[in-house]
Amino acid sequence: QVQLVESGGGLVQPGGSLRLSCAASGSIFSINTMGWYRPAPGKERELVATITSGGAINYADSVKGRFTISRDNGKNTVYLQMNSLKPEDTASYYCNADGVRYYRGTYVPMNLWGQGTQVTVSS
Repeated sequence: QVQLVESGGGLVQPGGSLRLSCAASGSIFSINTMGWYRPAPGKERELVATITSGGAINYADSVKGRFTISRDNGKNTVYLQMNSLKPEDTASYYCNADGVRYYRGTYVPMNLWGQGTQVTVSS
């Protein structure tokens, strides 16, 4: 059994900050990329930010300069520090992890999604 557990969402005023966390657990061998996504018009989900095990980072243009993604490889945990939040950042944020897990004595690819954590930016 492998899973992602997210935390840190909530209600915040415009200009405020939140920090999201996502921890992977279970029979995991390695995780390559971890990231955060949110729903977008015309898409199921859009990339917010991703980070590889080597530290390469990618951000959506809409969050550059405001959001910071980081990762603790030893804890299989990814964080998203969100500053200068805007009402248009309101969404459910979903964590994703791409890697390899143990399954019945062998290694198999895995792509996990968390359950989502709600971020609401409103005065």
